[in-house]
Amino acid sequence: MAVSLQKGQKVSLSKETPGLNRVIVGLGWDEAKPAKRGLFGLGGKTQSIDCDASALVCIDGKIQNNADVIFYNNLTHRSGAVKHMGDNLTGAGEGDDEQIVIELDKLPQEYDRVVMCVTIYQARERGQHFGMIQNSFIRLIDARNNQEICRYNLTDQYNNATAVVFGEVYRKNGEWKFNAMGQPLQVGGIAELVEQFR
Repeated sequence: MAVSLQKGQKVSLSKETPGLNRVIVGLGWDEAKPAKRGLFGLGGKTQSIDCDASALVCIDGKIQNNADVIFYNNLTHRSGAVKHMGDNLTGAGEGDDEQIVIELDKLPQEYDRVVMCVTIYQARERGQHFGMIQNSFIRLIDARNNQEICRYNLTDQYNNATAVVFGEVYRKNGEWKFNAMGQPLQVGGIAELVEQFR
């Protein structure tokens, strides 16, 4: 049975799922229903919100090289250990909106963590923020049997945040763990997000 996590909670993936070597990170969100405006609730058309998942492959918690940023323009890490499964432009539909696959046993030893973030594409230009997003979650799935290991539903209000660090998979003392973070950031896109991890 999957573990339901609260913000700041950690879980040992190695203990929960012995022999785990390939994990699927599912990220999901829905656009919040816009408030009705104008006569009879009719109003201006709102732009859809395009959220982008990214994985930051870190050494000592820091990005060393732009090639360690896995996102819609760089889908596979040079080690082959981290793969982004493609961009979802709207967040519409049930289940995961974007997925990142991590091959734990392929990740070179010098890397100690993979940080999962979601940014809103052109958030500042479009006047969009995570307060307009609902039902956000991150979940980890054992790729051997597609069983959900753990899930973290982001319940905080993220008004004015243009990015959120959802969580991180990290290695400590030879053991793989997951940390549910839910950390809001105000950045102008993936490039500015990466600067927070240098």
